[in-house]
Amino acid sequence: MGRGDLANAEWDRLESFLPRGGVRGGRWSDHRRVINGVLYRVRTGVQWRDLPERFGPWETVYKRHRRWSADGTWAMLLSKVQAAEDAAGRIDWDVSVDSTAVRAHQHAAGARTAPRRDPSKGATSRDEPGRSGAAETRRQAGGGGQIGECLGRSRGGLTTKIHLAADGRCRPLAFLLTPGHYGDGPQLKRVLEQVSVPRIGVGRPRRRPDRVLADKAYTSRDNRRYLRRLGIPHTIPERFQRRHRLNQGSRGGRPTGFDSERYKKRNTVERTINRLKGFRAVATRYEKRAYVYRGTVTLAALMIWLRT
Repeated sequence: MGRGDLANAEWDRLESFLPRGGVRGGRWSDHRRVINGVLYRVRTGVQWRDLPERFGPWETVYKRHRRWSADGTWAMLLSKVQAAEDAAGRIDWDVSVDSTAVRAHQHAAGARTAPRRDPSKGATSRDEPGRSGAAETRRQAGGGGQIGECLGRSRGGLTTKIHLAADGRCRPLAFLLTPGHYGDGPQLKRVLEQVSVPRIGVGRPRRRPDRVLADKAYTSRDNRRYLRRLGIPHTIPERFQRRHRLNQGSRGGRPTGFDSERYKKRNTVERTINRLKGFRAVATRYEKRAYVYRGTVTLAALMIWLRT
């Protein structure tokens, strides 16, 4: 077993949830070897063609990662592990929210907006059932230029932003991708809507944190109104520029409450970001397609849950 590969205990937790057999009835290449190959690439950031031979053909490893990113297999594995942790009472539901910008490599640009079609055939190889790209028809919305692939342009070049919700033990509960120039505050609602931890047995998934902690970027009235409507306590500092409300008397509204001691716990999301960026293929985006990069981040989050 190489450094960074799945340990036996980690493999035992995942093996029963992995798909059985191939799409056309054939046999999969060994799941454990292929997953270790994907982990090697996510950890080191090497090109797919440079994978060591012990992981088998690089095309097999890449296509498996692309397919499972498209059909939600990585996300399913993450939800299974989260459900087991929640059933054991090992999730701290004081959730912290923040974002981080990821530099996109120049090769991450230039994705086609739609697959090429041959008018004489009327379909592409991606539409053919059983092919490696068939699962892409079920991928999350993407395409349509840089914005559709979550690429933003700034002075530093192309960037993607990861908006993250982390539990109190520095593990990613949910995340979403946006272009790098998108603001943090408007994404709070979208991030919290992604939080969904299934119950083992009977019951609806848990979606509501005990408390939300965030920095000044999330201090808008809309965000506070949204949290109050759901009955979620929150600890968000107010911008200094908005304290003119105190000078407006009753017209300025009631000042927001703020617990500075509880706010210290917000460092958990910063530490979670550091853990994610320990995976070099997360810290720098190389994928052209947003759904493939989303699968890369999901796999990194899965490994954080397995090893915490």
